[in-house]
Amino acid sequence: MATIADQLESLAQAAPAVGSAEVSGRLTRVVGLTLEAKGCHFVIGDRCVVHGAGGQEIDAEVVGFDDDRTFLMPIGTAEGLRPGALVTPASTVNEIAVGWGLLGRVLDGAGQPLDGKGELDADAYISYTGHIINPLQRAPIRTSLDVGIKAINSLLTVGVGQRLGLFAGSGVGKSMLLGMMTRFTDADIVVVGLIGERGREVKEFIDDILGEEGMARAVVVASPADDSPLMRLRASTLTTRIAEYFRDQGKSVLLLMDSLTRYAQAQREIALSVGEPPATKGYPPSVFSKIPQLVERAGNGAVGGGSITAFYTVLTEGDDQQDPIADAARAILDGHIVLSRSLAEEGHYPAIDVEASISRVMPHVISPEQLSLAQRFKQLYARYQQTRDLISVGAYAAGSDAETDFAIERYQPMRRFLQQGLNERASKNVSMASLKKVLTAPAEPPPNPPIAGR
Repeated sequence: MATIADQLESLAQAAPAVGSAEVSGRLTRVVGLTLEAKGCHFVIGDRCVVHGAGGQEIDAEVVGFDDDRTFLMPIGTAEGLRPGALVTPASTVNEIAVGWGLLGRVLDGAGQPLDGKGELDADAYISYTGHIINPLQRAPIRTSLDVGIKAINSLLTVGVGQRLGLFAGSGVGKSMLLGMMTRFTDADIVVVGLIGERGREVKEFIDDILGEEGMARAVVVASPADDSPLMRLRASTLTTRIAEYFRDQGKSVLLLMDSLTRYAQAQREIALSVGEPPATKGYPPSVFSKIPQLVERAGNGAVGGGSITAFYTVLTEGDDQQDPIADAARAILDGHIVLSRSLAEEGHYPAIDVEASISRVMPHVISPEQLSLAQRFKQLYARYQQTRDLISVGAYAAGSDAETDFAIERYQPMRRFLQQGLNERASKNVSMASLKKVLTAPAEPPPNPPIAGR
């Protein structure tokens, strides 16, 4: 005879399966970029769908709450909304496609292809939120990375796993410099994030600066300036997650993000929209916590694993190096390369200001000989700049100071050394040989004076 427990179990198995109830809410308010809803039991970061007029569905993300009000931010454009619109959880899983099929492709901030080459050939799907590596388990930075730029390889040597900032105003040549590194580097994979740039510049960067050679081993994530701030944030995260995937495969990855400032501005727009008070020059406190959370994801993996060497461009508005975002980035990064507008206006390319730039890991990844030569170069270059005004007006008398005389003698070779053509690759060995030649080769004879009558 069946027991009561057996009978209950039999009845439970025969009963139809009942799915979990879907909790939904209603849209109550739209202010600027922020959507407010009630009745939603979501957590921060959850994806949801707002059902607009005419069956239109708008993807959104939970960015905050206040008592029973939930603050949403649309991922795309927020059109066709009306009071009381239904808000439901998103049915899609918040994952991104990764794999070798991404090489040569251009994606948007949601991980969807922009290049019209069809669906992505994915090897795996990973979440937007990756795991944080214990800092004590990261491999130390002990080897240098060849980026193909003479001035950087010799005077501002980059270590594998280092994170640097490229500080520049608008129109000084930072995008061209990034494109050169993409084509010339000896890294295995290049991941490029174009965050908040003009749409025209995105296509020009891919077609003219990267070209077929650069795209062959690159993945580009583009979120133009007209994208929503949430899409720009997601594009930055997506760029980093793709780089992390290839690092976990044991590859040497070069991550180029243009720009970190646009990422900070997108977070500022979101934070101000949900009511966070502004602090430093209009930037809410959350902006300065988001920057290290993004930047710290780059770097070396475990010993024997892959690495992410990262360059983040930082826009210095009005060439102000004390801009709050520039100051915060400079403190968290492992070095900074400053591009000078005055050098760019003189036709000096790349317009790297070697006096204002530094690589903090350089002493750990180069030989004592190269370190000595780099220091000597900077000393002579700085000595000439200190005396430049006197020299230009003829107030400096040759023989007054031996060090200054030597700096004047070497200045033109040093200046030529710092310049490089857009299609000219300079390996680490070539850069080192050129540096030695500049400091040790015999001085060039002065040009012969013109002969009268000719």
